[in-house]
Amino acid sequence: MDRNGWNSTTLVLLLAGGKGERLYPLTKNHSKPAVWFGGMYRIIDFTLSNCLNSGLKRIYVLTQHKSLSLDRHIRAGWSILHPELGEFIQTVPPQLQLVSRWYSGTADAVFHNLHLLEAERPQNILILSGDHVYRLDYDLLLHFHTERDADLTIACTEAPRCDATRLGVMEVDDETRMTGFVEKPADPVALPHDKNKSLVNMGVYVFKTEPLVRAIIADAKKDTKHDFGHNVIPEMMKDHRVFAFNIIQESPRQFHYWRDIGTVDSYFQANMELLAFHPPFDLLNTTWPVRTYHGQCSPTLLRNAGGIEAQVINSIISPGCVVSGGKVSRCVLSPNVAVNTTAVVENSILMPGVEIGAHAYVRRAIITENVIIPRNARIGYDRDKDQQRFQITDNRVVIVPEGAWLS
Repeated sequence: MDRNGWNSTTLVLLLAGGKGERLYPLTKNHSKPAVWFGGMYRIIDFTLSNCLNSGLKRIYVLTQHKSLSLDRHIRAGWSILHPELGEFIQTVPPQLQLVSRWYSGTADAVFHNLHLLEAERPQNILILSGDHVYRLDYDLLLHFHTERDADLTIACTEAPRCDATRLGVMEVDDETRMTGFVEKPADPVALPHDKNKSLVNMGVYVFKTEPLVRAIIADAKKDTKHDFGHNVIPEMMKDHRVFAFNIIQESPRQFHYWRDIGTVDSYFQANMELLAFHPPFDLLNTTWPVRTYHGQCSPTLLRNAGGIEAQVINSIISPGCVVSGGKVSRCVLSPNVAVNTTAVVENSILMPGVEIGAHAYVRRAIITENVIIPRNARIGYDRDKDQQRFQITDNRVVIVPEGAWLS
């Protein structure tokens, strides 16, 4: 079946309602999928771009916490489909039709929205998360799912065992049928061919519609976490055809990258990976583009100020940025950032509207939206002083939150 055929038989449910508590304060005013990433993108852009590149254009985005900025972003940047052709990207807040409460888990989010499935009556449901950074051709996944007559197919990848303790870990037989699944195990099962890695759940699921509906209704009647990883998948493995789609084995190399942006440290590391000479995730890849929306911005400007030349070294500089006689090295700058005369910013992420004052020094920091760093400030140089004012991660990244008072 070609891509247009999959679009007519597949409905996408994109789960974008998580609080993102481990990403706080980056999620102080945003849901996790709306957090800026890679300069001018939002995290959700990567999943939505996968959908469009895969020919899937019937997409419901299930929102919940702090959804205003996400709603605005999708309305401004993703209203590009043709409703008269049955195409849409539609945000759906909790409807409170079946129960009067917030979603209590990933499966519960789908249970709350069974009416969407009844209206669309798709053959397959593709369930995605809005808080991962990756490229994946869902066409390959859907072919794999159909060829095996699977009730459920789970996309997975290979990760270091030390990281697998915060993910779902899978075991499969020689035909890739799942034989074991444990959510966040203390001692992850190793891969047979690599004892240092485990097979982990990417949070990408293809269900046949009828088995999915039966499974989440049955789960809703029980006292569980109402979560796919903890509850629905282990139950379905008992009497359904559940398979694992290993992206390392089943996809071309450009689709092997996947990052769970679960913590501030993982967020920082994933951004810094973009700056490598051969980055594991290449934003310049035009064969599988990532689209976004960043509004009207002036051109990027690098200029001499007071006889001092601007210096930009190995950095991502988004539209609207102005570097006036300052130095930027190994940084990711979102739109409309200003770096002033003799300021030095190194190994840092600057979100939209940030201004770095003249003679300020910033190192290994995340500066959130619209923060003004005053003249002569020092951030990332005195750990004791930074701890009195800001949050510092386990990997010693300083986070300056929106609304921070600096003097």
